[in-house]
Amino acid sequence: MKMYIKSVCVDDQSKALSFYTEKLGFVVKHDIPMGKHRWITLVSADEPKGVELGLEPNQHPAVKDFQAAMMRDGIPFTAFSVQNLDAEYNRLKELGVLFTQAPVAAGDVKIAVLNDTCGNLIQLIQLS
Repeated sequence: MKMYIKSVCVDDQSKALSFYTEKLGFVVKHDIPMGKHRWITLVSADEPKGVELGLEPNQHPAVKDFQAAMMRDGIPFTAFSVQNLDAEYNRLKELGVLFTQAPVAAGDVKIAVLNDTCGNLIQLIQLS
């Protein structure tokens, strides 16, 4: 079985689309109107045929409660792998991205955590 889409729930699809493309560098794969919301998927510029990241509206009350609890407890919703965490951290800081955790070594990996401005903490990870 091949994984096709990994979704992240967001409080504002347009704001999320801007953040994930303009700040994080993802590329739009699908942006299809679906009534009040849209079917938006993004891919890594490095892997245009790879796993798609869906930007799902967080309209269900349980999702909002879940997001608030994760944010309150400082738990990232998902993680993205980067080649050079220090360079990516500095690039994103220059773009105004807020980090809740600066790069830190954690065993054989290095991690940092950012706020996606749409209700989620996202971990960046550099594998050894």
